[in-house]
Amino acid sequence: MLPIPADIFTEPEDVSPDALANLGPLRRLAGTWQADKGIDINPKAEGPERRTFIERVRMDPIDPQANGPQLFYGLRYHIHINTPEEDITFHDQVGYWLWEPATGLIMQTLAIPRGQVLLASGKAAPDDKKISVTAKRGDTAYGICSTDFLEQAFRTDSYRCDITFNDDGSWTYLIQTELFVRGAPFNHHDTNTLQLIAPPKLNPLAVIANDRAKGGGGSGTAA
Repeated sequence: MLPIPADIFTEPEDVSPDALANLGPLRRLAGTWQADKGIDINPKAEGPERRTFIERVRMDPIDPQANGPQLFYGLRYHIHINTPEEDITFHDQVGYWLWEPATGLIMQTLAIPRGQVLLASGKAAPDDKKISVTAKRGDTAYGICSTDFLEQAFRTDSYRCDITFNDDGSWTYLIQTELFVRGAPFNHHDTNTLQLIAPPKLNPLAVIANDRAKGGGGSGTAA
């Protein structure tokens, strides 16, 4: 992390409206993705369970975000997962992927509707073909927060997400969460390779800027 500047209030002026052009290593994640052969290893009373799942991921560019002088470009994402044998949602997750061009910081926020959130971080160069983010329970900067039940029954001690961008345009992830289940450690992990099924749309500010450049008056909206 760079030293905190004396002026923590003034926002940068040289902000590009085009998020897609400024996402650095996250640019390859933008769009809508799908795969039907994901693998999940999760804890059950009888021992580890292996499940195959169907996954759909949508990642939409957002407008630039500033914390005073700190500037992020990012993606808002939604992950929906089903299994071939069940109709009910197997996993639902929302959050953001963020990139700070000035430092190479990448971040992932994660929220799931079973009472857990986290903020994970890593570093990467704009053209890196692999990125990783991590979070640890108890860390006040990049940590994990869970309900009382999850803390006692399925405590999450650490999280790591490794993403590899493949030459064919797909990307592969490996997510590992180190759990503590009934007094014993457990490595809960998921992996999948996702294929693009729809290109990304422009962020709202980029749509407005493009409309103005074409003489549209700035009333455009992003779908």
